[in-house]
Amino acid sequence: MSRSYHTAIIGGGPAGLSAAGRAAAYDREAGVAEPSYVLLEGHSTFAKTIQKYQKGKHVMAEPGFLNLRSPMPFEAGRREDILGAWQERLQGEGIHIRYNAEVADISGTQGDFLIRLAGGEELYAENVVLSIGTQGNPRTLGVDGDAESEFVLYTLDDADAYRGESIVVVGAGDAAIENAIALAKQNRVTIVNRRGEFSRAKDGNLSAILAAINDPDIPLSCLYESHVAGLELPGDEGEGALLLKTPSGETRVACHRIIARLGTIPPRKFVESCGIKISSPHLDAVPEVDRKYQSNVPGLYVIGALGGYPLIKQAMNQGYEVVDFIHGRETRPADYELLASQFAGLPYAMDPEDVLDLYQQRVPMFRRMNPLAFRELIIESRILFSEEGASVPGSTRERETVHVPADYTLYRNGEYSSSFYTLVEGSVQLQLEQDGPWHTLSPGQFFGEMSLISGRPREGSAIVKRDSILIETPRRIMVKVMNSNEEIREGIDRVFIMRALLAAFRTGIPLDELGEIAAGITPKTFEAGDLIYREGEQGEELHLIRRGRVALSKGGDGSVVNQLHSGELVGQMALMGAPTRRETASAAVRTETLPIRQPEFLRLVGQSGDYLPVLQQRLSDNLLQINAMASRSEAARTVNFLMQEGMGEATNALLIDESLCIGCDNCERACAETHGGISRLNRREGASHNQWHVATTCRHCELPHCMKDCPTDAIRRSADGEVFITDACIGCGNCETHCPYDAISLRYPAAKKPGLLSWLLFGAGDGPGDVHSASPADANSRKTAVKCDACRDLPGGHACVRACPTGAAIRLGPDRFTELVSVL
Repeated sequence: MSRSYHTAIIGGGPAGLSAAGRAAAYDREAGVAEPSYVLLEGHSTFAKTIQKYQKGKHVMAEPGFLNLRSPMPFEAGRREDILGAWQERLQGEGIHIRYNAEVADISGTQGDFLIRLAGGEELYAENVVLSIGTQGNPRTLGVDGDAESEFVLYTLDDADAYRGESIVVVGAGDAAIENAIALAKQNRVTIVNRRGEFSRAKDGNLSAILAAINDPDIPLSCLYESHVAGLELPGDEGEGALLLKTPSGETRVACHRIIARLGTIPPRKFVESCGIKISSPHLDAVPEVDRKYQSNVPGLYVIGALGGYPLIKQAMNQGYEVVDFIHGRETRPADYELLASQFAGLPYAMDPEDVLDLYQQRVPMFRRMNPLAFRELIIESRILFSEEGASVPGSTRERETVHVPADYTLYRNGEYSSSFYTLVEGSVQLQLEQDGPWHTLSPGQFFGEMSLISGRPREGSAIVKRDSILIETPRRIMVKVMNSNEEIREGIDRVFIMRALLAAFRTGIPLDELGEIAAGITPKTFEAGDLIYREGEQGEELHLIRRGRVALSKGGDGSVVNQLHSGELVGQMALMGAPTRRETASAAVRTETLPIRQPEFLRLVGQSGDYLPVLQQRLSDNLLQINAMASRSEAARTVNFLMQEGMGEATNALLIDESLCIGCDNCERACAETHGGISRLNRREGASHNQWHVATTCRHCELPHCMKDCPTDAIRRSADGEVFITDACIGCGNCETHCPYDAISLRYPAAKKPGLLSWLLFGAGDGPGDVHSASPADANSRKTAVKCDACRDLPGGHACVRACPTGAAIRLGPDRFTELVSVL
């Protein structure tokens, strides 16, 4: 006879164990003789994913701000200890779990679900909780020969099984990081990250992988922004290779083994066979559930990784809460108080859960998010409310409503900031470029994506009007959302393109038509040095620079005659009457452009009205600049030298005129005096051409390499563009590794300088103007990163420039290079 249960829980992972433990507590409370629930696990043991973790793996209890709510114990610790504690609780509580009970099919409706097991047995349940996870469906490399084998593995059970090998780990998530670190104890390891940073990793893993990459004693290296292009299977000597596309071209990495940890794909076919709706076509899309984890099928619930939340603590909390919901108990989620604090200052009395629902429905972009992922975004963001009488905000405590005055300027043209804003109530006045027209944004729209993507300072300003409510999301959180949700990334890209077109052409074209044009533009990416077009070619399109910088050159020697940055047009002459390219355009740094062909160009400029003469004048100025530089070959070669030295991505670089420099080193001494005895520049190092010397010091890049993956967010950028390091630095060395210009070093703190008499009479310590030589002997704490901060807090400006007696030291950005060399 088939058994019938009040609740059937499918999947014995952390979420399922927690749900079963909570269901058992209800049974004890009711004093029932037979269990009212069953936990069905398709394998021979519980928590099979964690059972497969590498031996001795440290399991973290993230997120740290969330408390655990579960009858099953869990705290950060060794895999074996966690599994042992769960085994003890399973036995002690008598949890009703059935192993080797693989579910083949679920049908029926709430109150009468039929569950068929793979062996043919049938069970009935009033409610069903799916907690099956996604681990059985790993993503593959996507190239020929990527089937699982001894050469290509998609799991790692025991890192100690491999010794003395060259191993490539592909992936940038927690599993890939943990595997790479464990393997590096007795192997040479390369981890391949297709992005420029480890944006999806837990904080602990982020710190660990960065420390390992930057530790010369650990044989672990990282290839960033690299994509799998192919495989070479092992030959007789036992080595194969992974072929990669990297920013510098195709690379071959010889290896004995590849461990691919690219995440997993939800078992969509099974989930949809149960009647559960997954509206998005993307492979990583998750089922739609409400705040009580109920799917579109009443009585059928989805929790844990299958619902988009793979973190153990979150999954366990959901298991506890879903059983409460099923039993009719109104239980507030564990993060409820955090949300209540964020919304407490808003001008209406609503339950935080209702506010979440309202905001998610009001903003089209947020509708594309899983409700649980949206909760996390809100917790990591700030809520801004503009009202009459509010003062300009200073520092505020975390997760509280931030009150700002009406007509408050969120950012100004030229500021360096990268917060992403979403308007949920009220209105915002937005400029897309300096002195450009003002656009009124209405609820549901977002802004700030231009600087988020381009890395350039703000173009135009943004002013929030009275009684408006905004969500301000930090760059790192928005990058994580864009990396994990393809629909959101595509939506933000589309709006970016539309606004970039508006800013570039000030077109009066209707928005629906502008949207059609934007939808037909496919961004192009060029690595540093890549050709965009060549002199003498017939041009069929212009390029609107999305991010990066483009160098224009003429003649056989490749002398640079101009350079352009994001937001500017390149190659427009080809569409304005002169199709033959008059110069060569190449990427000075990694660059993305929006190619625009003639039909779209004509549609845009046809509605530009009074702005067309401005476009023509800019083109004329560009041609004059090109011709002027082309006639001064030495000046062009000097600009070319500066671009080759990476100055194209600088915003505030130090140059030294060697025709004026007398080698006094006052610049270094002034830097040391200003920064506690440690100089942040090296005058002698660096390349020279003609009279110009590029000293080794920070360039304050447009998209700072050093800011990638800082685990404590210690590297910041001021509104004026200075990149600086805060006291939060832990000395991991990741910024030093990322910087291509040797502008960052790890240093011990300088010893306190002696008094003037002690130094004069006894020669004690470093005196005025001495550059400190730090060593472990004078360190009371570990090394931390030091770099030029452009003397951002110094009223008189850059100490190095002010201390130069001959005026040889100057600071400038690439926009002034042609002015600099105009006398050559």
